[in-house]
Amino acid sequence: MTLRMLGGLETDEIARAFLVPTATMAQRLVRAKRKIRDAGIPYKVPDTTDLSVRVDAVLTAIYLIFNEGYATTRGETMVRADLCTEAIRLGRLVRTLMAPQSPSEVTALLALMLLHDSRRNARLDEAGDLVLLEDQDRSRWNQQQIAEALPLVEEALRGEIGSFAVQAAIAALHCQAAQAEETDWLQIVRLYDLLERLQPSPIVSLNRAVAISMIETPQTALELIDGLASQLNDYHLFHATRAEMLRRIGASASAAESYAIALMLVKNDSERRFLERRLREVQP
Repeated sequence: MTLRMLGGLETDEIARAFLVPTATMAQRLVRAKRKIRDAGIPYKVPDTTDLSVRVDAVLTAIYLIFNEGYATTRGETMVRADLCTEAIRLGRLVRTLMAPQSPSEVTALLALMLLHDSRRNARLDEAGDLVLLEDQDRSRWNQQQIAEALPLVEEALRGEIGSFAVQAAIAALHCQAAQAEETDWLQIVRLYDLLERLQPSPIVSLNRAVAISMIETPQTALELIDGLASQLNDYHLFHATRAEMLRRIGASASAAESYAIALMLVKNDSERRFLERRLREVQP
């Protein structure tokens, strides 16, 4: 409800964030509205004494708003800078409101968003097409944001370590690598191991498999990815990631099949053009 009424996200965008069909999310929103109406739950700004109880839900809502801006569900562009900027502003605001003893996860979320957003200008080429992380021009990354974020990551890791702190540490390792080849993938895998324990989810496992492919083999990663099929079959990035591993081991026909499925599921034009190009590369 927060994402819909205050974040301004559409039902299909919220559904993607929770990995459920749009119809399922529409039903949840209707039930939530009915519950608020029938129970007479008031809309009000919580007192500062209530912030610590509600902070986890608030941080999750802010991050999901940021994620929709970072990789939009649909439309012509990959990035909605307005949502990213607003989420970062809200992250700063929450940290200020809870000062001087802001929970480490508040600091970690702000750092995480700053690090991801620092790569914004390099994520698309002049035609608006997607550029993968390893192919990005790192001179275009926002070094001022990275410099602000890195001390925040260290601060967050000194407190009680939560999922945002681990994700921020992973993002920091990417941003600290001057070249893609210098990325500390072994440490990233270790951090994903920790993240799986703190916040087990198929998305975390998918990202961990990609990291493992960088220190072991694409075949090893593919076996892990295939184990997530029942949970992520309707998620286009599952099929795109699987296709990439198949492409890397030379299984062009199978890669083409997975790229084709990803294309049926994707709604963002920048991602669609990228997948179409990859599909052409593996077709005979």
